[in-house]
Amino acid sequence: MGGAESLLEGLDEQQRVAAQALIGPVVMLAGAGTGKTRAITHRIAYGVATGVYAPGRVMALTFTSRAASELRGRLRQLGAGGVSARTFHASALSQLGFFWPQVIGGTMPRILDSKGRMLGHAAETLKLKLDTATLRDLAADIEWRKVSRLTLDQYSRTVETRQLPAALDAEKMLALHERYEALKDDRRQLDFEDVLLATAGMIESEPRVAQQVREQYRFFVVDEYQDVSPLQQALLDLWVGDRQDLCVVGDASQTIYSFAGASSGYLLGFPAKYREATVVRLEQNYRSSQHIVHAANRLMKARPGALSLTAATETPGTVAPTIETYPSEMAEARAIAQSIAEQIAAGARPQDIAVLYRINGQAAAIETALNDVNVNFQVRGGARFFDLQEVKQSLMMLKGAVVASTREPLFKTVSDVLRSLGWTQSPPEVRGAVRDRWESLNAIMGLAEAAADGTTLAAFVDELFERSASQHEPTMAAVTLATMHSAKGLEWDAVYILGLSEGFLPITYATTEEAIEEERRLLYVGVTRARRRLHLSSARSGSGRGAERKPSRFLAELT
Repeated sequence: MGGAESLLEGLDEQQRVAAQALIGPVVMLAGAGTGKTRAITHRIAYGVATGVYAPGRVMALTFTSRAASELRGRLRQLGAGGVSARTFHASALSQLGFFWPQVIGGTMPRILDSKGRMLGHAAETLKLKLDTATLRDLAADIEWRKVSRLTLDQYSRTVETRQLPAALDAEKMLALHERYEALKDDRRQLDFEDVLLATAGMIESEPRVAQQVREQYRFFVVDEYQDVSPLQQALLDLWVGDRQDLCVVGDASQTIYSFAGASSGYLLGFPAKYREATVVRLEQNYRSSQHIVHAANRLMKARPGALSLTAATETPGTVAPTIETYPSEMAEARAIAQSIAEQIAAGARPQDIAVLYRINGQAAAIETALNDVNVNFQVRGGARFFDLQEVKQSLMMLKGAVVASTREPLFKTVSDVLRSLGWTQSPPEVRGAVRDRWESLNAIMGLAEAAADGTTLAAFVDELFERSASQHEPTMAAVTLATMHSAKGLEWDAVYILGLSEGFLPITYATTEEAIEEERRLLYVGVTRARRRLHLSSARSGSGRGAERKPSRFLAELT
């Protein structure tokens, strides 16, 4: 038991309450930066170490492959490596693949990589010419219908109220939905959402499937529960059955995917659904300075489910968030780039700095400005690290080195392989593709340097391939450029949020009170990514636009 008790050391009072509540319903209302992943993983590991949980009977669910990979890594370090930590989709796909031959017969249909091509064919059969952007919007609408658990008939009664692409009216939209489903059935294919729908249908209609699934998994943990959709909730209810060993973790203030069907109602309604639930509030923020925490609290004051964060410690030298309005978009970008260059010159690491914005189109000016001051950057959501040619080559050559059974230390073997691909200890002076290639190889070298003592080459290569499968990318020595949506779950010492003007945040099409509140929550996510320094800015004009922009209404609440 001594080993088990050591897992509680270092947890704060509320984290410890959560970690020890192993049986029955538990809801962790966990604010930004409050150590929720630490609380989740220590709770699971404590359950395993005390013998309450059999590792193979625990299912930990999250929403991205990267988050699932991080959970698995932390659980391994805590001695709970046998626990299943997966996305909803990965769990459902595994079950569907196992039960399909038994229930339906034959092999499972092929899973569509993306909807784009089939939607293009559907449009052609209806003699419609749709551009790529409209096809993307159409795909998003189909996904919303499915995660909302609407049949085509039910959708037909709501389509008039939807925000539709300019090229499509309600009649055409419905026809495209119907044609897409028909084509998919004809070709015996399933899309991403069908995997969840089919798994839920199988458990619901086949008692023996339900029995097997529930015998396999007894204890459930769901991270980012504020992002759950009606379809995911229905599947979770089927997995849990009439049992109550369910722990959910989330923050209503970080609900930023309502447009995709997510609802914080399941999180906020959990204590009413499970009357005996243990309710834990994690409000001690370990990430951000007191100034930044106060700004975040002001932004969300009196909002449903909002937590009141307190800074755990105050780091000397932190400053209050700054708010600036610049004459133009380019002037804003140049000022931010100059400030970043000065920080790096003073010793800051580029990877500890991020520039965030509402939409991808806002990145162009800051990319130009950072190039002008010779600051390296990476765009989150751009080319994936493990899809880069030099990274693929590295993995293949390292795999070959394992087969060759070299007995050299890990650092030397990896550096030898990377040198053969052009890596050097010092970065090249030039910018562009040569420097980008070096940064990629250097990131792999950094992973080798960070590996625990005694890590074998085989274990290191296995970790690289696991990272590749889950797109768990290494940290690059570069400033991060990202939308606020893609920044969720990340953090940096210094964060710049640009373009905070009406029309960008809130975005033009946020016309209802609910949509504007979602924009507020999105800014909250951006603000709480910052550890020590936060700069918020807007521009009075943009390139090619004559009308003067007004600062975002949310800025007045942060001054």
